[in-house]
Amino acid sequence: MSNIRIVALGGLDESGKNLYCIEIDENIVIVNAGLKFPDENQYGVEYIVPKFDYLEENRSKIKGLVLTHAHDDMMNGLPQLLRTIDVDVWGPQLCYSVLRHNMKTEEYKKVRFHVLPRYGEADINGIKISTFGLTHATADAIGISIDTSEGQIVICEQFVIDFDMHDKAFDCDLSAIAEIGKKGVLALLLESSYADSNEFTAPKHRISSLVRPYFEDAKGRIIITVYSQNYFRVKEILALAKEFKRSVYFFNEHLRQRIQDLEDLGYYRMPRNLEVKREDFRNDMENVVIIVNGSGHKIFTLMNRIATGEDSTIELRDTDTVIIASPVVSGLEKKASAMEDELYKDNVSVVKLDSKKVLSMHPGSEDMKMILNLVKPRYFLPVMGEYRNFVQAGNLALQLGLTPDRVIILDNGQVATIKDGLLVSCSEFIETGDTMVGDDNEKNITSFVLRDRETLSTDGVIIIGLAINYKTKEIIAGPDIQSRGVIYVKDSEYVIRNVGKMAVEMIEEKVANGTYENMAVRAELRETVSRYVLRETGKRPMILPALIEINLPD
Repeated sequence: MSNIRIVALGGLDESGKNLYCIEIDENIVIVNAGLKFPDENQYGVEYIVPKFDYLEENRSKIKGLVLTHAHDDMMNGLPQLLRTIDVDVWGPQLCYSVLRHNMKTEEYKKVRFHVLPRYGEADINGIKISTFGLTHATADAIGISIDTSEGQIVICEQFVIDFDMHDKAFDCDLSAIAEIGKKGVLALLLESSYADSNEFTAPKHRISSLVRPYFEDAKGRIIITVYSQNYFRVKEILALAKEFKRSVYFFNEHLRQRIQDLEDLGYYRMPRNLEVKREDFRNDMENVVIIVNGSGHKIFTLMNRIATGEDSTIELRDTDTVIIASPVVSGLEKKASAMEDELYKDNVSVVKLDSKKVLSMHPGSEDMKMILNLVKPRYFLPVMGEYRNFVQAGNLALQLGLTPDRVIILDNGQVATIKDGLLVSCSEFIETGDTMVGDDNEKNITSFVLRDRETLSTDGVIIIGLAINYKTKEIIAGPDIQSRGVIYVKDSEYVIRNVGKMAVEMIEEKVANGTYENMAVRAELRETVSRYVLRETGKRPMILPALIEINLPD
């Protein structure tokens, strides 16, 4: 009999940084190590990964880490994790290829990577798992089933049920999933982000039929946006370009590298003479499809830059047709609207695919019910989505006959403990959180740092500079007051003058009273000036007193 614990360090009630720990007695298998991208007000943060403290504390129990597919939210936190703990990694071949581009060469060479088949079995240092292919936006996506003495633990995320899929890089064999179900499934971790959809996602994950009329009618160039890691959609665009005898130019070399990875693995072959090489591209070309790609908000920022004439490669013309094939996800509406507005100013033909007709490649309620019926788990754990999605997914499971005590809805850090095949507790919590990573893998970005950056972005900064004689404490230079992003100086010169006067008077008073101490004066000056500026301007800028003491020769 086994003691099994299931806990997520990230990925629940949030978008990204997916990481699950499956503990079987004294053995831990990590599933995925993703990242998420920051909110707009998290200035200077490149990406966010889970805190790895729990894994550090239990490193001796870790048998290995399994990746399910090559997307940021599933695997691109791995470089940070591998700097913390040493662990063998298993995953599809495409994951290994993409890691080569995402890691420093010396780090990549140290990764002990074991390739998993799309369908088959593997031994993770004594833990047996089975794999099955899934249809997702990236090729080579898999689900996994972990063998325990109490039954299988199945993890099935980011997929669609597409009965018309005939591509070995993207196929999903439902019979393989059914066979796992016949073994007896203890727990199913199933994506629930579209639990309220009331339909299969397919065929609305395909765009060919919606885009084809615009390929037929376009007189000039076609510029089409697509999310970076949606290789399925990119293949659709390339097929249409070939059908209508148009050349293709990859605006972003990063995407071209990923297509090359698919070619190297035999998952795709670029049609001959389809691509316009970077060195051969000219802005006056007509019969060309330009693919503009990016991740998250970056795709809208990039297209906005093109629309405003700030890009050195592409200049829009009124004969262009711009197809926005990257449906706007929640939180990005403002950036997407700004992009569209600029496009219309350029008098180009703008086509925006309806988000109700084009769905992301994630399971709808009918996809979920299909898997639940095939797997027939003893316990169902909704994952990947907001809390309301988990409740909706739980209701789906109840409709299929599961009882409420068999639906487990967890938060990050909440541990589901199963002993001898029965759920005994969900009351234990382990500490979780975010690690915010900046440029050059800077990891010391705290909430205080973010608060200061937000202040600088909204209310600006005032720098108060004075030079002081180290021995006599006499002011020998200044005050020099610099204001950035606070006030228009010509209209508020009196504010600057008064700030300087306040600084001089405070220092002279402290020196005369014999109470001058550099750090204490800085703190008091910061508070005094802040209150004054708030009263005069209504703003709370960052106040930076720079009181430099100089040791002058006698």
